[in-house]
Amino acid sequence: MPSTFPVFDPASPQAESIRDLFVQVLFISAAIFAIVAGLICIALVKFRSQEAVPAQDFGSHRREIAWIAGPVIIVIWIAAISIKLVLTVNALPPQYAKGEAASDAEVDIFATGHQWWWEIEYADSGIVSANEVHIPVGKKLRVKLQSDDVIHSFWVPQLSRKMDAIPGHENYIWLEADTAGVYQGRCAEYCGTQHAWMNFQVIAHNPEDFAAWQKQEEKVAQTPTTGNAAKGAELFMKLTCSQCHAISGTDAKEDFAPNLTHLAGRREIGAGAITYSPENLRTWLANPQAIKPGCKMPNFKLSDEHLDQLVAYLETLR
Repeated sequence: MPSTFPVFDPASPQAESIRDLFVQVLFISAAIFAIVAGLICIALVKFRSQEAVPAQDFGSHRREIAWIAGPVIIVIWIAAISIKLVLTVNALPPQYAKGEAASDAEVDIFATGHQWWWEIEYADSGIVSANEVHIPVGKKLRVKLQSDDVIHSFWVPQLSRKMDAIPGHENYIWLEADTAGVYQGRCAEYCGTQHAWMNFQVIAHNPEDFAAWQKQEEKVAQTPTTGNAAKGAELFMKLTCSQCHAISGTDAKEDFAPNLTHLAGRREIGAGAITYSPENLRTWLANPQAIKPGCKMPNFKLSDEHLDQLVAYLETLR
C-alpha cells in the first residue's frame, strides 16, 4: 500500500536527508510564526482598551543586537543543513568538479524521457526497458537523465530528489533503496497532453532476486513457431509495429517507442495508464487513443482476429 504522503516516508539516505531538511525548516518557521503571532496577540490584548498612545520605546542596543543575532543564527543554521543535504544528494561524476566532460563509465542507469514514457537502459548489462527501474537493495546507483524531446522531470519521492531531464543537457541523481518494495515515480514537469500519465515504478529487489530478474531480462526473445502466437509474430513484422518498437532477437530494432522484449513481464501499460493483463493489452491495441488520448501510438483499427494474434505473440515476451 503506497504511503499517502511519500515524501514523509523516505526509503533511502537521500530521501531521508530531504525529509529532515524540510522538517527542520518547518519547525523553525513554525517557531518564528508562533513568536510573531504571540507578540501581536499580546499587543492587541494589553493595549486595546487604552485611549492614550502607549509610551514609545526608541530602542535598546541589547535588544537590537538580540533581534539581529537571532535571525543571523537561524540563516546560518539553515545554510549549514542545506549544504549537508547538497553534499548527500549530489550525484555529479568526479570529472564535473574538474570542469571536464563526464564519462558514461560512471553511470549505472540511463533514464530518457519521451512524450510520454521513460526509456530505461542499464549500463553494465545493456538491458533496455520502459517505465520500470529495477534496482538491488542497498546499492547506490548513479542515474543519468536525458530527454528526447521536451523538458521532463524524474521524481521518486521516497527515494530521491526531483531532477529535470533537459534536451541537450545531462543531469544526474542517486537512486538507492533501503528496503525491497515498489516505489512510485512521476514526471514532475508539465510536458504536454499526457503528462499526467507519464508515471514509472522503481522496483527494489533483494540482491538474489535482482540477479534473477537481470538473468531473465538478458534472455533473447524466442519467436514462436505455431498457433496464434506465430501468426502474431509475423503480423508484428508486417505492420508498422517493427518501425517503432524493438524486440531482441528479431528484426525489430527501432527505439521510437518502448522496447517490448519483456513486455508481458511488466506491471503496467502506457506508463501507468492501465495495469498489465492480456485483456488490458488487447484493449490498448484495439484503440490506444481511447485510453491515453494524444499518445504517439495511433489506432490501427485492427480486426478481432489480428488482435487475438498480436496479444498471443506479445504474451510470449516474458
